[in-house]
Parts: sequence; C-alpha cells; structure tokens
Amino acid sequence: MSNLALLSPTGGGDDPGAPDRAAGTTRVLVVDDEQTIRLALSRFLRMRGYEVEDAANGEDALALIEPQRFALMLCDVRMPGLSGIDVVPKALERDPDLAVVMLSALNDAPTAREALVQGAADYLTKPVELTVLLQAVERALRRRELTLRQREVERIIREEVATRTAELERERAALHALSVQVAESLVTAMVAKDTYLRGHSARVSDLAASVAAELGLDVDTVEQVRLAARLQDVGKIGLREAVLNKPERLTPEEYEHVKSHVRIGLDILAPLRHLGPVLTFVADHHEHWDGRGYPRGVAGEAISIGGRILAACDAYFAVSSGRTYQPAMSPADTLDYLATRVGTLLDPRVFDALRSVVLRGQSLTFLE
Repeated sequence: MSNLALLSPTGGGDDPGAPDRAAGTTRVLVVDDEQTIRLALSRFLRMRGYEVEDAANGEDALALIEPQRFALMLCDVRMPGLSGIDVVPKALERDPDLAVVMLSALNDAPTAREALVQGAADYLTKPVELTVLLQAVERALRRRELTLRQREVERIIREEVATRTAELERERAALHALSVQVAESLVTAMVAKDTYLRGHSARVSDLAASVAAELGLDVDTVEQVRLAARLQDVGKIGLREAVLNKPERLTPEEYEHVKSHVRIGLDILAPLRHLGPVLTFVADHHEHWDGRGYPRGVAGEAISIGGRILAACDAYFAVSSGRTYQPAMSPADTLDYLATRVGTLLDPRVFDALRSVVLRGQSLTFLE
C-alpha cells in the first residue's frame, strides 16, 4: 500500500485544499500502516478544518480511542496485526458514537459488507477522489450528529415525561387526600344523625378491607373497598331522623324511605367522580347475589366485587351488633346465620373469605 496514487485529487471541481470552516474543530483519527498515506490524509483533513491525530496500526488506534475524544475514525482495512475489520467493533466498544469510514485498496464486496455489519458508516475503495472522501467523511459526521441529537431529544422527553408524571402523581395524591377529608367530614355528619353508625363505618371498613385482601385483590382495590365502606351510608344524612332512630321495626313506607339513601349518597358523592370504582362499590352495597337487592336488582357477578364484599360485611355487623328489636349474636352464631343466606344475599366466595377472616381472629378489633 505504498502507492501514492491511492489518493486522487481529481473530481468535484472544488479546491481540496480550501479550508472548510463548517468543520470547526471536529477531531478525526486517521489509521493506516503506510506513513505516506497517513500524512496525506491528515494534511488534507487539516486543510479542511479538522483536528487530526494518526495511528500506524490498530493497537495504537485503540489506545487513543475513548468516549467523545474523536468524532470520526478513517481506517485502512489491511494492516499488520489487527485488521481494520478487527478494529471497528473494538473501537465502537470504547466509543459507541464514533463514526467510522473504511478505506481499502481492494474492491472486495464481502469485506465491504463485513465492515458495514461491524458498524462502519461507509466503505471507500482506493484510489479515492479527495472530493468523494470528503463527502463520505461529512456524510458520516452528519449521521453521527443526527444520532446524538435524537438521543438528546429522547433524553429531554424522558426527563419531561418523568417530571410531568411525578407532578400528576402529586396532584392525584393531593386530590385523593382532599377526597378522604371530605369523606371523613361526611361520615362525621352522618354519625351525628344516627347513633348506631358511631364507629360502625370504621368497623365495616376494616373488615371489608381484610376480606378484599383475603380474596387476593390488588392493593389499590383493597383500599378502594376500604374507602367505599366508609362512604356507603353517607346518604343516610338525607333520611328522617325519626326513621333512622326508630327502635321498632320499620313500616314498608319507612323501609322504602331508607332504601333511598343509596341514591342520595351517590348524588352527594357525584362530584368525587375521580374515585371511580369506589362510587360503583357504594352503589352496589345493597345488591343481593340472587338479584333481589336494590337499587338496580342485579345478580351474581354483575354486582361489583366491592359491592358484594360490602354487602357481606354490612350483614355481619347488622346481625352481630343487634338492635333494640333484635338481640346481638356471637361471631360464631352470626357466621352460622349468614351461611343460610349464601346464594341469596351473599356471594359464596365472599362469604368463605369473610368466615376465614373472622375465624382466624383478624376481626377481633372489629368486634370490640
């Protein structure tokens, strides 16, 4: 490869020695075992405005390469020791952003294909016209610059998405906290009207969450069930106190009035529509497994899982707590009684989970 004709000054019509100001201080590494070729290439590129270093073999070239030190490597294919084909992947391991243009005295398609597969941006055959060489260098550098810009844009987008996601999460958490505060205020107002409900919603809430966890529901759904249990009777704010606190059994008209608390509650909670499933669970907490509940009269799995859990937990405390017209039952007797309502009032799977929670003692705090 000592032939000086490997570089040809013909073609293109431009003065190959004229400085190219657009190149700025872009750094190029020239790798060739022939000193005359290295010097000629280096001189040409310097006159075009590039900052150039050179290496006589692949080993020396690899010793010089580190991230962002060079923008481009112009490398001969056939050299003693490491060939140019061997150098390319090793160079790109050190600096994946390095643009690589290969030069070879052989017009060998398999070698050219292998160079490109290894990561070279271009493959030129000697003798190469200087204008063609310059175009290949500029083309490889443009491709590198586009890749770097795209990566930077993607980084900025990722950071912006992460920042906005964090902001949305903070807003969501703040909205949820506000909703819980509103819910607690509503529960306080509700308890003030019905002494029976004092502590009742908290006990139902804890038991319902335990049953939901026993069923293997995800954490978010468990918490939605817990909140729904706190809110399920909020509509009783709109009921007549004489009916709420009546010590005797209700008349049919009074019972219809009590049933309206579901609709009233949903109207009150409507502005909190971002609670999503929580509102559905509240709407379904008086539905029965056999379809004889209210307000929709749906049956089976058409009832939301939260609604089925609330119905079971509400029934548990209604029986175990008792009223003036109905004595309280022990936990064991309550479970025996509710077992007779499986398939009518209660979802069998939900009842099994409720029974497991109670018998395992997880409900001790609910029974105090």
